[in-house]
Amino acid sequence: MSERDPFGWIAIIAAMTVAVYLTRAGGYWLIGRFTIGARLRRMLDALPGAIIAATVAPLLLHGGLSALVTVCVAGVTMVALRNDFAAVLLGIGAAALVRAAGF
Repeated sequence: MSERDPFGWIAIIAAMTVAVYLTRAGGYWLIGRFTIGARLRRMLDALPGAIIAATVAPLLLHGGLSALVTVCVAGVTMVALRNDFAAVLLGIGAAALVRAAGF
């Protein structure tokens, strides 16, 4: 595709950019049409945690020892330091060490 039509990649990236923008803007537009009551507010507040759990659960089931150590280190770091960036860095470091050790 890229040898015959070098602008194909640009078109694909432009289409993905438009799709992402419309999805995000459409979400804001749609939520603006609803009155946010207490029930909806609780649901929206719980959503980030649910997304993280849905992302981490399959990783823990299929990732082996390195995934388990990584998630535990990141979780302990978040509880202790309350710093997302530190949790990500220490989690990546833990994964690298466990994999370098051959596990």
